[in-house]
Amino acid sequence: MEASEDQYDPRKSFLDPAIQDDPFETYNDLRQNCPVYKLPETGLFMVTRYEDVREVLTTPSIFSSRPGAGAGGANEASKAHAAVFAEKGWVKARTLQRTDPPEHTHYRKLLGRVFTNRTVERMRPRIEEITHELVDNFIDRGSCEFVSEFALPLPGIFICEQLGLPAHEYETFKKWADAMLAMSQRPLTPEEAIIEAELEVEAQHHLAREFEKRREDPSDDLISLIVHAHQDDEAFTMEELQDLMHQLVTGGFETTTAAISKSMWLLLRYPDQMEKLRADPSLLKNFIEESLRFDSPVAGLWRATACPVDIGGASIPEGSPVMPRFASANRDPEVFESPDEFDIERENVNQHVAFGLGNHFCLGASLARAELLAAFSIILERMDNIHLIGEMDEQVHNFSFFLRPMKKLEIGFSKK
Repeated sequence: MEASEDQYDPRKSFLDPAIQDDPFETYNDLRQNCPVYKLPETGLFMVTRYEDVREVLTTPSIFSSRPGAGAGGANEASKAHAAVFAEKGWVKARTLQRTDPPEHTHYRKLLGRVFTNRTVERMRPRIEEITHELVDNFIDRGSCEFVSEFALPLPGIFICEQLGLPAHEYETFKKWADAMLAMSQRPLTPEEAIIEAELEVEAQHHLAREFEKRREDPSDDLISLIVHAHQDDEAFTMEELQDLMHQLVTGGFETTTAAISKSMWLLLRYPDQMEKLRADPSLLKNFIEESLRFDSPVAGLWRATACPVDIGGASIPEGSPVMPRFASANRDPEVFESPDEFDIERENVNQHVAFGLGNHFCLGASLARAELLAAFSIILERMDNIHLIGEMDEQVHNFSFFLRPMKKLEIGFSKK
């Protein structure tokens, strides 16, 4: 049969901010009744069951990573967005995330050298140092706005330092990262798309100047590594460099910020689990994995069908945009017992797909885990009686189709 919205209540738009804020009941409905759901607003086919998500992620010959349609589809906004880059900046080449093997393998091999477990271990002392410095800023105050004062600057400062960019400018790079992701967050008007594109072009020109500096005076930072890397004996073009940096900048900010914020919120919502973690710090790694499973920081990523395909009882035409929905797969009761329970002692938690699977398994997964481990080992070591201050907004997330960015998280605590 064709995937359709017929088995899903059409009065509930999946793009409704209230549903995006807390989508898990909807995911459950879809897994049971319409496991491959075609969003009427965009034409995107959303895959919700664990086994089907695995199939999409591990079959690149059918489900290609080459660009398809985003949240807004190929519409007037996307055309207006693209026109800005053609006129004022660089039209990005297809590199790491937006290619399939064997082309993808070249880019993966280059950046894979940067994010090995051994390399991340060498980064760990600096991650811990930044974590302590951030906690120092508010520990005596007894309160903080956790997202802006900790969850954002920890990965933001670190990725800026690794790129060789001024760490104190991380908020500017966050603004650029938001612009880089804007078209995939929600449907935009053409006017909104132009504003976001012009912000990203601003970032492109800044990065282009940095590329030229590194060509003339290389250092040991990540930008230098990329600028002086060669593929098939040819240096990367400006279009390739811009696309690689797009992925590093957005990945370095958004996903880890969301993961840190959400992990803290989960501890506040489930104080019995926080007490269990304090009593047995050896559960810290399992807590991190269960947080990633329970509320995945990346809800899903795009693929496009290279041929007609049947999956999950649905028929999808060639050339269709498809999204394997990680957040739904990670709550599939066929794989995770009592999936809606937050349990830091869950035994099979490592089966989650929060970082994807296959050739496109998240390149920065080991770094994200290191940042989460440093964050919560130091927080639990230095802060006691952590609690929520005031009431949360009715909708706790900023609207996003594929990320889980929290608006704010006001917490209080006592200094240990």
